This record gives sequence, C-alpha cells and structure tokens, in this order.
Amino acid sequence: MTATREHLARAIIDAGRFLYGRGWSPATSSNYSARLTSAEVLLTVSGKHKGQLTPDDLLAVDMDGNSLEEGKKPSAETLLHAQLYRWKPEIGAVLHTHSVNATVLSRLTLSDSLVFADYELQKAFSGVSTHESQVLVPIFDNDQDIARLAARVQPWLDEHPDCVGYLIRGHGLYTWGEKMSDALRQIEAFEFLFDCELKMRALQPR
Repeated sequence: MTATREHLARAIIDAGRFLYGRGWSPATSSNYSARLTSAEVLLTVSGKHKGQLTPDDLLAVDMDGNSLEEGKKPSAETLLHAQLYRWKPEIGAVLHTHSVNATVLSRLTLSDSLVFADYELQKAFSGVSTHESQVLVPIFDNDQDIARLAARVQPWLDEHPDCVGYLIRGHGLYTWGEKMSDALRQIEAFEFLFDCELKMRALQPR
C-alpha cells in the first residue's frame, strides 16, 4: 500500500467511525471517497458497515466509476462521487450520509431546494464568510438509476459553482471538501442546520 493510499484509507476509516458514532451513517448505508490521483478515487466497497471499515473495504476506481481492483465491487453510487471529482479538481474528499434529519427534512420539503439564511454556522461552509447570506441546497428525487440521477445533478452543479452539498429526497446528503476534514466539517454544519430547521418547523404555529 502506498503512503498516499494508506493515509487516505485511514482518513476514510476514521470518518466512518465518527459518522457512524453520530448516527449519521447507520449500518451499511452511506459511502465515502478520497481522491487518489487526477484519474483515480479511493472509495468504500458496497455493503460494508461504515463503523467497522478496514483497508480491505476500500477500492480504487477510475473517473467513470469503474473498479480498478478485481473482485471488489464499488458502491452503486460511485458515479455520483466521480462526477464531483470531475466537476472540481480541487475536491479531495466526498461524503454521503444517511442521517434521520437529512432523510426527514428532504421528505418534508416539497420544493426542489432548501434555503438556509441568517444562521451563524453557515460560515462553516467553504466560501461562506457571513451569516448574512443564503445557502441553497438542491433536493433531487431519489432514483435507483444512478446514471439518470447523475444526469439531473450535473446541470445544477454547472449552474451553481458555489454549491456546498445536495440532498437526495428520502435518502441522504452529499457534501465534499478539499480534504477529508473539510468534508467532515460541512457534514457537521449541515446536520446542525437540519436539526434547527426541523425544530423551527415543529415549533411554528399551524
């Protein structure tokens, strides 16, 4: 195992333990990745418990989502990871989680996007420097045809280069960063904001 792969594998494994511990990646849900080279990505294999990952539970894929390691099957959503690495060369890590709050809020929100405004924690997102801003989070309907889903996501990314994450309805969250620590920071910020939004909705008079 190269030093680079070993370092990235440890970052993915540690992220899995943290996210599982927070309840944001239950059981075998979720998938995580990190950029190995300009042409390769290190990704979690399909069907593994994310709180118990080992180096053998990771594989390299190309930028079209094809496995580069015989006998290892990548996650069904590999294309969504590869899409993000192709979109921005500075992205070094992508996290996809399945928290209760992300799942519920994406189902409660009938529109095709969610807007966060005037929260101090918005500044945890890359490129956001003030609470006096709006963070627009698109919501895409879930689809078992990942190529079709990716085809719906790409135009949004092209039109919104400042996008920091998106939701798949009833499914979960995708976010990313230059380093794994950046992606984890954004996960925490999203989860705080999801929690706030759900509490605000619960407290609003009907």
